[in-house]
Amino acid sequence: MAASDFENNDAPPAAARATRDRAALLSAGAVAERLEEEVNRAARHATPLSCLLVTVGNLRELAREHGEELSEQTLAYIGHALAPQLRNFDRIGQPSEYELLVMLPGADGPRGEVVARRALGRLRTIKVEADGERQPLEISIGLATWRAEESADELLERARAASRRPNGGEPGTLSGASPPALGRPPTA
Repeated sequence: MAASDFENNDAPPAAARATRDRAALLSAGAVAERLEEEVNRAARHATPLSCLLVTVGNLRELAREHGEELSEQTLAYIGHALAPQLRNFDRIGQPSEYELLVMLPGADGPRGEVVARRALGRLRTIKVEADGERQPLEISIGLATWRAEESADELLERARAASRRPNGGEPGTLSGASPPALGRPPTA
């Protein structure tokens, strides 16, 4: 599968090169280290920090049916699709095989919500082509904003909990683990 196997691969080559460094996914170890640094910075300077956890509900199924390589390429593509929605100092990493974490230093809950809604709007348009079939991705985004005295692990777990779809909920959801409470974005 190549990048052309993804529908809506509409970024011109120059834009893709400009966002390449920003879109480089941090590994699980690097994510943990960077998140710890951002939490420490937020605590030291009393600045906000929000995190978005992007999960693809049907990624395990796609990997099982079409191979692990497809799931890896899908997450990499999602990271590249998110990059234009982010600032130069925001970071995207892969804390596990089936999710992406977006760290938004200096972003409070409302700013995090704006970024999450933009990201969700962009990601809802992506479909994966595997074995000649186009399949939509079941994207959920959880938003968590750091609270004083909260560890990096606790922040990640709140984002993870927020990204889980409610029982039988529709794909393409956004929920928050901290105020303001978020609902589903309007459907297109």
